[in-house]
Amino acid sequence: MMRARVPLLLLGILFLASLSASFATSLREEEESQDNPFYFNSDNSWNTLFKNQYGHIRVLQRFDQQSKRLQNLEDYRLVEFRSKPETLLLPQQADAELLLVVRSGSAILVLVKPDDRREYFFLTSDNPIFSDHQKIPAGTIFYLVNPDPKEDLRIIQLAMPVNNPQIHDFFLSSTEAQQSYLQEFSKHIPEASFNSKFEEINRVLFAEEGQQEGVIVNIDSEQIEELSKHAKSSSRKSLSKQDNTIGNEFGNLTERTDNSLNVLISSMEMKEGALFVPHYYSKAIVILVVNEGEAHVELVGPKGNKETLEFESYRAELSKDDVFVIPAAYPVAIKATSNVNFTGFGINANNNNRNLLAGKTDNVISSIGRALDGKDVLGLTFSGSGEEVMKLINKQSGSYFVDGHHHQQEQQKGSHQQEQQKGRKGAFVY
Repeated sequence: MMRARVPLLLLGILFLASLSASFATSLREEEESQDNPFYFNSDNSWNTLFKNQYGHIRVLQRFDQQSKRLQNLEDYRLVEFRSKPETLLLPQQADAELLLVVRSGSAILVLVKPDDRREYFFLTSDNPIFSDHQKIPAGTIFYLVNPDPKEDLRIIQLAMPVNNPQIHDFFLSSTEAQQSYLQEFSKHIPEASFNSKFEEINRVLFAEEGQQEGVIVNIDSEQIEELSKHAKSSSRKSLSKQDNTIGNEFGNLTERTDNSLNVLISSMEMKEGALFVPHYYSKAIVILVVNEGEAHVELVGPKGNKETLEFESYRAELSKDDVFVIPAAYPVAIKATSNVNFTGFGINANNNNRNLLAGKTDNVISSIGRALDGKDVLGLTFSGSGEEVMKLINKQSGSYFVDGHHHQQEQQKGSHQQEQQKGRKGAFVY
């Protein structure tokens, strides 16, 4: 009996060892996939909800599923909408507050409210200062038209779900792609509600004959013209007091805060070779979306996911539709590797400040040096004396956006190429 038990015991030990090795491997793979938890690659981070010949709707994977470091974004989602010229997104309501920003093209947005009230908005990306944006309260029925006969419409939405982290779009229509939510009621409810027999209700509202292909459909020019008469531009002729604009020949950034949502909206353009010097936001968590172009981004944050005084750099090569998250207080620098423009959303934006770590203006390090006994503090902070530190800082005469090629050494190219693969890790399928 004892001899028979020995092989079984050995098999058990081997099984446990194999299980332990497998678990350790999965942990290492998870850690490797999180080398850059702040980077969302456009190739595998967007989930398509609907697509037909006229356009698509897709949503970025949940931030908190990417990394525990992004748990404070669990109540926020990014949604992208794109449609062909002269198309209509059918009426719907969502269980989320929506903040729409036009990335390219123009749109007519109609909000339907009780008591036969409607609001019409004309939104465009042509505003030279800031792309148009509009807030849609949760549960408000709305529909969206691309009135342009030639140009595609592209919209990015920040969604703030009111039920749970998932977003649900409730469409009134029955199409080949989905059923109307009204069809889910028992027969007697629509019969009593519409004071009609169910057969008539089904024929008029839900019959397969005459159904649209999907929730994005073609619309004729006469209908567009009629809608355009009611639409009013949401553009403001001058910047509001809440707008903050910085810029020079290398780039520009405009930020606007919606205090009711505690959200910052930003629009940034940079010329090829420009560098947005190291900076950080005091409170806001910024979600940066690439509209067009390419850029190299470097973010400095704590090493690992624990409280520590050790830091490391998180790098990524960004291109169109990529997303990068910049947590509050994390220093970041962005270099344009082509002409590039971004749309940004800042969460927890009320009373937020942007602090520069280099450059002539709004430089918090030089502010220390200019304070009483500040140079002594700088001398204790850095290896050089306070005077040497101030002299070094004052060598940069530019502010915010500077020439990124300045003093670039050839040896940096090799190390930059080695880090590219590291920056590409971190995004996984929705």
